[in-house]
Amino acid sequence: MIRYTLQRLAYGFITLFLVVSLTFLLLQFMPGSPFNEEKLTEEQILIINEKYGLNDPIPVQYVNYMKKVFVGDLGLSFHYDSQEVAKLIKSRIRHTVKVGVQALLLGTFVGIFLGAIAALKKGTIWDSLTILIAILGVSIPGFVIGTLLQFGIGVELNLLPVFYEEGVVSSTVMPTIALAFFVISTCARYMRTELVEVLGTDYILLARAKGLTRAQVVYKHAIRNALIPVLTILGPLTLALLTGGTVIERVFGIPGLGLMMVESVNTNDYFVTLGVSMFYSLCFITIIIIVDILYGVIDPRIRLAGGGK
Repeated sequence: MIRYTLQRLAYGFITLFLVVSLTFLLLQFMPGSPFNEEKLTEEQILIINEKYGLNDPIPVQYVNYMKKVFVGDLGLSFHYDSQEVAKLIKSRIRHTVKVGVQALLLGTFVGIFLGAIAALKKGTIWDSLTILIAILGVSIPGFVIGTLLQFGIGVELNLLPVFYEEGVVSSTVMPTIALAFFVISTCARYMRTELVEVLGTDYILLARAKGLTRAQVVYKHAIRNALIPVLTILGPLTLALLTGGTVIERVFGIPGLGLMMVESVNTNDYFVTLGVSMFYSLCFITIIIIVDILYGVIDPRIRLAGGGK
């Protein structure tokens, strides 16, 4: 198991290294400059480039950047008054996490509830309604739902703030719903499928034969077993919310990582783009490693197939 875990950690490190390296190289081909060259003299541009190490050849810049990354220095921002990228990420992440966690909790509970109702009332209008919601949740992008909520609830009914305001809880309601829609549809589909399958197993038939009531069979046996596959998708869904929230942050003006990522790309702020990309990659790789290790713990055949002992 130790060898299996070390293998997964090594794969994760190599993947992160490749992602950072490729992102660094690709950013070098971006058109334009991070500075307004029309208003600066050549001497001023040389001084600014020297400050950020941009006068060096690309291989030298790459080596210098990677050396800094290994000690936790992600460089300085061109756009945000030379602030440290690591501090910028730290200051923005709370907005992204707050809305993302709310959306994950809302989407998970509502999705599981709808999926359970659809499975227990299979073939009824509740089942059809849940399937319709699941299809709409997958088909309609979150930013479209967000824009519709802004117009309907924010502008026409004036019930909630149209844009995000720090410290105002009500301003997080609409972006949370817009993000949660995809989670609701995904959890509902998984829960319905798994619960329908569990309800048809011999295990459930045996429980009924023992004289247990329908409620006891459903709540103590069927739902508990059906929840296991649903819980395994929460990791990927969390990452999808983290990265997929970029457009939602733009729509609602949330000063999170997603909005900073968009602004850094638009302004050629290389180090911020690299830092946020690295952060997203690190989150993704960490989740994948944790899931791989858990799979190895649950099923020894997986770690043996992967070369572990």
